[in-house]
Amino acid sequence: MTAAGSSRPARKPARVRPYSLTGGRTRSGHVLLVETFVASLESPDGRLDLAPSGLNARMMPEIRAIIELCDRMRSVAEVSAMLKIPLGVVRVLLSDLADQGKIRVYGTGRGPGQPDRALLERVLSGLRRL
Repeated sequence: MTAAGSSRPARKPARVRPYSLTGGRTRSGHVLLVETFVASLESPDGRLDLAPSGLNARMMPEIRAIIELCDRMRSVAEVSAMLKIPLGVVRVLLSDLADQGKIRVYGTGRGPGQPDRALLERVLSGLRRL
């Protein structure tokens, strides 16, 4: 409430621009397709990591959320959708985590330019049900 007695709407917390989470980077070092699976290699609280560079209280909340979410295998698309973070940003963050040994990236079982027939058939089946 203001001194005049009128109420103002509460201020929303400042929203961080997605590119600031990646330091402005848009490319990742790993090939992370939307259907690529990833999983955490350590617990979110860092109990399994004894190195001084382990997870700590100064970690970005988005990184902690990714590691917590990936306690079981998830696709890159799932991580992006569930955390409401743009796909490009998630790819960069996941690539960084893979480089640090905090997550494992599982291959999609196909080479570049070769569509996965089973995946395409599942998509087609889903579209037909619509």
